[in-house]
Amino acid sequence: MGTARSRLFPVGLVIVAIVALVSALQSKSKQNADDERTREEEAADAAHERELAARPPEEGIALAIVYDTSGSMKDAVPSGSGKGQMEPKYVIANRALAAIVDRLEAVAASGTPEHPKRIDACLVTFRGKHGHIAVPLGRFDGNKLRPWIHEFSAPEGPTPLGDAVRIAGRAVLDSNLTHKHVLILTDGENTETLDPTSALSKLKIDATRRGTSLAAHFVAFDVDARVFNGVKRLGATVVGAADEKQLGSQLEFILEKKILLEAEELPPPKSETNK
Repeated sequence: MGTARSRLFPVGLVIVAIVALVSALQSKSKQNADDERTREEEAADAAHERELAARPPEEGIALAIVYDTSGSMKDAVPSGSGKGQMEPKYVIANRALAAIVDRLEAVAASGTPEHPKRIDACLVTFRGKHGHIAVPLGRFDGNKLRPWIHEFSAPEGPTPLGDAVRIAGRAVLDSNLTHKHVLILTDGENTETLDPTSALSKLKIDATRRGTSLAAHFVAFDVDARVFNGVKRLGATVVGAADEKQLGSQLEFILEKKILLEAEELPPPKSETNK
């Protein structure tokens, strides 16, 4: 009996050693494959950047709008009726976004063939734990943005704000237009791994490496603006809004004084033409 056991013992060790060797080889193979994918991705990124660098700069504004679609946007705040009426934040934010689209459309239409007002825009929202490009970056067309605004009625999920900022920033950095902006409308703190401060810091470094600059503007809607002190230290505009009136006022300030100011000879905003 003892002899049988002594024979089985080395066999067991051999099996364990074989399993360990196979596991190590599989792990090494996976690491090699990961390294190969990394090299391929780096090569593709480098080729993409060379392609972008080869395009001559063009005067204009590249604007990415990050719109918070998280579940908390269902919560109600005072509307603009002035009668104490409360409405869900997404309903109010939808109206504010529609006003932005109207203003951008008026500016883009005010250009001439000799002096065009070039504006490219995209819309970035949330999808689960990640940012999502709802409307890709392209020549401004209000008819591409309005359908999304009219159809959006079901805020849900967490707040992957950092990832959305990353996606929006990369979109405008890839543009050859000279002025690059990201406008963020959010009602809460980031809930996922990549935070907005880290995302913006990396985007700023990338912008400098590309010989350009990136401006970010945060509108804290029904949330303490101090939540975004980190991005403020990086040079971002940070303003707060507690209700519809403040939201409209702050968005108009950012649009007119921070973004569209770089487009010369603008038509007056709608708020002034109505006076």
